[in-house]
Amino acid sequence: MAVRKTVSMRRFGGDRAGEEAAGRFFRNKKVTAGKIVANWGERTGEACRGRHVLALQDTTEISITTTAERRRGLGQCGHGNSYGVLAHVMLAVDADNGACLGLVGGEIWNRESKVTTPLRNRGLADRESRRWLDTAEQAKTVLAPAAMTTVIGDRESDMYPIWARIPAAGVHLLIRAQSDRRLAPPKDDPEADGGTLFTAAARFPLTGPYALKLPARPGRAARTAAVGIRFGSVVIRRPVNEQDRTLAATVRLSLVEVLEPGAPEGAEPIHWRLLTTHDVTTVEDAWRIVGWYQLRWTIEQLFRVAKSQGLGLEDSQMATAGGLMKLAAVAIKAACIDIQLVQERDGVYGLPASIAFSKPEIDTIEALSPTLERQTDRQKNPHPARSLAQASWVMARLGGWNCYYRPPGPITMRRGREQFYAIHRGRLLGSTRKKDVRLL
Repeated sequence: MAVRKTVSMRRFGGDRAGEEAAGRFFRNKKVTAGKIVANWGERTGEACRGRHVLALQDTTEISITTTAERRRGLGQCGHGNSYGVLAHVMLAVDADNGACLGLVGGEIWNRESKVTTPLRNRGLADRESRRWLDTAEQAKTVLAPAAMTTVIGDRESDMYPIWARIPAAGVHLLIRAQSDRRLAPPKDDPEADGGTLFTAAARFPLTGPYALKLPARPGRAARTAAVGIRFGSVVIRRPVNEQDRTLAATVRLSLVEVLEPGAPEGAEPIHWRLLTTHDVTTVEDAWRIVGWYQLRWTIEQLFRVAKSQGLGLEDSQMATAGGLMKLAAVAIKAACIDIQLVQERDGVYGLPASIAFSKPEIDTIEALSPTLERQTDRQKNPHPARSLAQASWVMARLGGWNCYYRPPGPITMRRGREQFYAIHRGRLLGSTRKKDVRLL
């Protein structure tokens, strides 16, 4: 799927036999979306060893064009008459350079029926929002080799249980605030009204203006915003309607607020309130938090590659909701590999090939690399053995890149990977035949 840039079984199967094999895989009841998702982080932990990792999590709707007569068991996934499945994903990136290190975990589900019980009458275990907490817990296991992990989420993940349960030694949180939470009163006056989060932020000293670069997004052109920044320490209180009374009564956090007082006409002003368990005592600390939060765009890029700007997941004709959930789980993994290969074509992140390729595939890359080099220095593979950059160079060469003109893009990489996997299958077949001859 990653090689052929499609979720169409007819196309990524390669031929009729491949298409039928893919169909059997997705119809197999022993194959579940949950098992595929559980495999997402298999290679990620080792890639994160010794690094400060940002564990970005977000949810995307995979909306499928359908009719009442051909609903395929799909539930509502958005507002109005949108049907499909939902995917909650956590992606690991390096905090220092933004390198995509791989998937961590998540969940893919289908809303089979409408929930009629009011939200306030449901415990966290019975809410879809539990995914934010469950996935953050997964990160503690998958990313255990990391030197430090910071779980990052947008406003929907601003829930008191996540603040009270997830922080641990080496595990931090950074979340955009959604609620104007009640704050604890001062220690010297416990009977006083502690006020609210947003009111407290307004009292912090404002510094700036500073230039904040905003990348282009759907519906928004790239621009540089002149913003002010303020920060301070707050102590949030457990909400009175929180059902789990075992949670800590208060949690101490740092608050960083970024605001744009004079946005250009027609542009939405920047206003972020970022809560974090990291200590923030200087402007430099505050800007570091803002920089980490901005790397959330990487997971948005992942969703675009899986859907509209890459694999075309939302155009799938998969016959059942269960099959679409499995297909989505595979497509998100394929999209992640695609991002990693293009990112590492210049070798700037120093990632190992093992985050995207199996050991036999890496052995084939090692064998191929010398055969693709030529006489000039520019036509030599400059990257370390068994690195992702070396693998990317091999894919680019197989795809027709001559080492002289502009860096290879996704199309060149796709062509190269098609060539590579054909060579790799032939190499494995040849190795198997040699073993058979020796046995005879």
